[in-house]
Amino acid sequence: MNIIISGYGKMGHTVEKIALKEGINVFAKLDNEADWEGLPATIPPETVVIDFSFPQEAVTNIFRCFDRHLPIVTGTTGWYDEIDKVTAVCSEKDGSLLYAPNFSIGVHVLFYLNRQLAGIMGKMKDYRAQIEETHHIHKKDAPSGTAVQLAEDIIKNHPQYNKWINGKRSVEEELEIFSRREDEVPGTHEIIYDSDVDKIVLSHEAKSREGFAKGALMAARFLKDKKGVFTINDLLKTVGL
Repeated sequence: MNIIISGYGKMGHTVEKIALKEGINVFAKLDNEADWEGLPATIPPETVVIDFSFPQEAVTNIFRCFDRHLPIVTGTTGWYDEIDKVTAVCSEKDGSLLYAPNFSIGVHVLFYLNRQLAGIMGKMKDYRAQIEETHHIHKKDAPSGTAVQLAEDIIKNHPQYNKWINGKRSVEEELEIFSRREDEVPGTHEIIYDSDVDKIVLSHEAKSREGFAKGALMAARFLKDKKGVFTINDLLKTVGL
C-alpha cells in the first residue's frame, strides 16, 4: 500500500514515521496548494490519502481526492456541518472517504463507556455533567471533534441535556465543554459528573501522537478497496469493537 500525506505538520510527520516503520511507501507529502498542483498525474494503485490538514482546507482536499479517484482518510475536524454535501459529492464521483474525530482505539473505548455512564447518570439528579478537553496550541478548532462526539452521545443518553455549549452554560439544559490549548499536549478528554458530596471522572489521555497515526494507517488499509463514506465505527467492527 502507498499513502499520500495531506497536511505535513506534527501529525503528518508522525504518520510518515509510523508508515515507514510498517513498510508503507509514502508517495507524496502535500502541505499547500502548490504541492497539490504538483502531484503527478499517474498515482500508483492502492494509494490512500491521509489528511490531517486544517478545518478550512478539509472539504477542498476531500473533493480533490474524489476528482482524482483517491480514497481519503481524514482526521481533520471542524467541517462536519458540510457532511451532507460531502456525502452527496462522494456518491456522484464514486469516491471513498473515511472520517473520524479521533483515530485512537482507546478513545473509542471511552466513547462506549461515556454512553453507558450517561444512561446511568441520567437517573441521578444530584450530578452535573461537563466535559474538559486539552490539546496543543497548534490545534485550530475548539472544542475538539472528540469532545463534540462525547457531548452529543451524552445528550442522546441523558435526559437533562438538549445541547452543548463551549464555555459556561446559561440554562440548565446546556452541557458545558471547556477547551484548553497548552504547550504540546497530544490530547486529554475528561467527562466529569460533580455533586455536593463526590465527583466521578471518566478520562482518556494520549501519551503521544503515535496512537492516532496507527489508527489512521489502519483506516487506510480498510478503505483502500472500498467505495462510499465510512466512519471509524465501520473500521472498529472489523476488530470486534
